[in-house]
Amino acid sequence: MLDYTIKIKQLIDELKAACAAGGLSGDGGEYKIVTQSFLYKFLNDKFLFEAQQAGYSNIDAVSDEQYDILKCELSFNFPREYRIEALYTRQNEADFYKTFNNVLKTIAEANSDIFSIQTDEQTKVRLFDDELFSIVADESKRNQLARAVINKLSIQKIDFQAAFNQGYDFFATIFEYMIADYNANGGGKYAEYYTPRSVARIMAEILVGDKEYKGVKILDPSAGSGTLLMSIAHKIGINRCNIYSQDISQKSSKLLQLNLLLNDLSGSIHNVVQGNTITHPIYGINDKFDFIVSNPPFNLDFSEYRDFVADNPAYRERFFAGVPNIPNKKKESMSIYLLFVQHLIYALKNTGKGAIVVPTGFITAQSGIEKTIRQKLIENNWLHGVVSMPANIFANTGTQVSVVFIDKSPETKRPVFIDASKLGTQIKDGKNQRTVLSAAEEAQIVKAFLCHDNIEDFSIHPSEEEIVAKNYSFSAGQYFDIKIEHIPISQSEFKQKMSDYQQELSQLFAQSNALEKEIFTNLEKVFLQE
Repeated sequence: MLDYTIKIKQLIDELKAACAAGGLSGDGGEYKIVTQSFLYKFLNDKFLFEAQQAGYSNIDAVSDEQYDILKCELSFNFPREYRIEALYTRQNEADFYKTFNNVLKTIAEANSDIFSIQTDEQTKVRLFDDELFSIVADESKRNQLARAVINKLSIQKIDFQAAFNQGYDFFATIFEYMIADYNANGGGKYAEYYTPRSVARIMAEILVGDKEYKGVKILDPSAGSGTLLMSIAHKIGINRCNIYSQDISQKSSKLLQLNLLLNDLSGSIHNVVQGNTITHPIYGINDKFDFIVSNPPFNLDFSEYRDFVADNPAYRERFFAGVPNIPNKKKESMSIYLLFVQHLIYALKNTGKGAIVVPTGFITAQSGIEKTIRQKLIENNWLHGVVSMPANIFANTGTQVSVVFIDKSPETKRPVFIDASKLGTQIKDGKNQRTVLSAAEEAQIVKAFLCHDNIEDFSIHPSEEEIVAKNYSFSAGQYFDIKIEHIPISQSEFKQKMSDYQQELSQLFAQSNALEKEIFTNLEKVFLQE
């Protein structure tokens, strides 16, 4: 498997190099060329893989009639004349970039019902962008880039069979590698797309536990590229759940589309919505969900629609704790995550479970919307627990984060508070420091949570009365016992220590007196000189 990983990462690097030669290095258009070119190869090879699984060992040998039958048998339509091998032979055409664009457009149209995502205005967004290679401003270089890309895709022969069989663990790594550079300079904010897999795994393990589920609905109202959705879907089983998502970013919605395809979850692509969850929620109003996961934006200027949300009578039940006010300065500091926390609570079924990443300040705020939310969770017996993560668990921010777990099931439970802030190893990630949790540390957190372990200075299960007494604080550290270490000594040892202290103090007093006399003597000399 290492050989496949190396080859695929090499292909991604070569596609990026081709973009650099075309003047797109670090440009917002680079990620489109790289991700969509890779997706084109992935679909090409996935079609061949499915054909082999269906008994067609040599697809080039089948007749056109057999090929048409084959297209109906497989999970998507990939016309013979638009496969990589066929497109490669056409690269000397005068306007080859237009030919390449048309191939992608036709594949997208042929699979529109399967692979399209929609906006909150019900507009369909197809698999591939129209006029992909027109991203290159210099028209004379468009053919050059299109030819470079088709050569990279054709030359790099990768047998995806083992990768397809391995599934999530393999493609999650490849996906992370593919989008790792798009965290600045027009490529978008990395946090918009990516939650560390260690956090995603911990959330999925705790939410699902060892129970078996079937036919459940999972939502992420701020999905980004879908790391949280992929993790919980694979924990439950991709054939046992349907996933739904909404995200305001077109870019992240396209990356989620790619992620779903890589993870064999194309059946849920039509549930992907590009739109504003706060103002125009497609999911969670009339329909409720079994599981909801979210890593929302923490701070964002939403002053443009703040009053619309606050004054809308239809939204008052959803945002029961209130809507953050617009500050006089730094509108970008508006705590939009508080709206996502409330949306998650509202959109869960009466037996649903959820987990959301929040800034750790949320769990201890003494008043305001934060405290109102925490109080409701306790009073309704909905809080399952909180895990406070190490600093720098996200490479692009030093903000300390915690994960709040919610369980609406009516069973009586004591929440668990875990302080995992001291775990992890610091590594260099580009220009930033990032904390990485080992597999053993992830397991330690999950076990303490699910097994209700009380571990000194790590995990604790306070009662409701204790939580109320602490002003509804969800911080584990506030419930740990304060330890005072006593060192037993004999009476003779005590007397000796006191004698030593007295002697030392006498010496310090003597030194002080001597210094005092010296200072006064020097001052007198100064006065006499004047």
